Amino acid sequence: MLGCNQQPKKGPLYKTAAEILGNPNYLAISYGGYRQKSRDIQPTISQLKEDMKILAAMGVKILRTYNVQLQQAPNLLKAISELKAEDKNFEMYVMLGAWIDCENAWTGLEPNHEVESQQNAGEIDRAVALAQAYPDIVKIIAVGNEAMVRWATSYFVRPNVVLKWVNHLQDLKKSGELSEDLWITSSDDFSSWGGGDPSYHTQDLENLIKAVDYISMHTYPMHNSHYNPEFWAVPENEFELSDTEKIEAAMQRAFQFAKAQHDSVSNYMKSLGVNKPVHIGETGWATLSNGHYGEKGSRATDEYKSGRYYQLIRNWTNKANISCFYFEAFDEQWKDAHNALGSENHFGLINLKGQAKYALWSLVDKGIFKGLTRDGQPITKTYNGDKDALMEHVLTPITIGEIMANR
Repeated sequence: MLGCNQQPKKGPLYKTAAEILGNPNYLAISYGGYRQKSRDIQPTISQLKEDMKILAAMGVKILRTYNVQLQQAPNLLKAISELKAEDKNFEMYVMLGAWIDCENAWTGLEPNHEVESQQNAGEIDRAVALAQAYPDIVKIIAVGNEAMVRWATSYFVRPNVVLKWVNHLQDLKKSGELSEDLWITSSDDFSSWGGGDPSYHTQDLENLIKAVDYISMHTYPMHNSHYNPEFWAVPENEFELSDTEKIEAAMQRAFQFAKAQHDSVSNYMKSLGVNKPVHIGETGWATLSNGHYGEKGSRATDEYKSGRYYQLIRNWTNKANISCFYFEAFDEQWKDAHNALGSENHFGLINLKGQAKYALWSLVDKGIFKGLTRDGQPITKTYNGDKDALMEHVLTPITIGEIMANR
């Protein structure tokens, strides 16, 4: 572990956050790795290493994690370190999340959004210790996940709390206790970064934007297909299109929706006289829903639309030198443990059977997963690779008329 004023050795393989973020040769992804319906059952080191080999084969070299309260993040860093020891050319870096809560979050008591949880200090300390122990792997610390957006009613805090901890970490860099190359950010909804409701435009947010090394913003057109469906719904002037054309037009609108939210954050930042990278900390598209986004809702979720969104987002961000921590690598069934068909369980690019969803079929065809397994299962295609079978489960989006009728 690094001591005070001790910087990591910078050999030819040493990479900084500045070098890997925005670099299309270093694809980014959000990662949990949980297989079971409860996070009480942690993925083993062996399972984590298995996942790392799969992701590395896909060209992924940066992972995003969410907290250091559980054993997943320390075990992940250990797994990556072991893989690097086994293969000197193995590369995998981590954006380490430190979870931030308000007072009374998740307790059954009324959350107090004006006061932070006493647990936050320990969470930051754990993140610091891991960044010191693995300076060759941990390249970013993110203070909080959607910790400032008001719809996170169970736990959100005001920006001054996130600012406090960002400044604390920046001070540790200045004192040499953390690597000077470590980048500090917070990963939050586009609105929390000033890209939407002007009520978020506070002095604390301005100070936070100036304090972070870059902005990590989230955008979810899929969720907005229910909450703000006007952009998603088939307009009257497209009624005569074929179903395939309607779906493609909707996916293009969804893609433009995500770009516009990214631009709104960037424009607000620049209005403050600040010019820093704005990367995408989260975006994704579920493949199944029995709720808001399924057959009885916006009809957004299926493997085809998810795969199309993945293609559009990856192509744009790679060309624009924007890192996109796509959500997410693998399905995780703990997220909605009591509803197997809930959308939160189905954001992965690979399902729990080791099957690559439509977004990754071309990689299976190229043989990049040859010899790799997940929990003993080779990586194969969903639907046995039969696109016609897949398309039978694809619905055209809801129409403007249907939205109006439901209001």
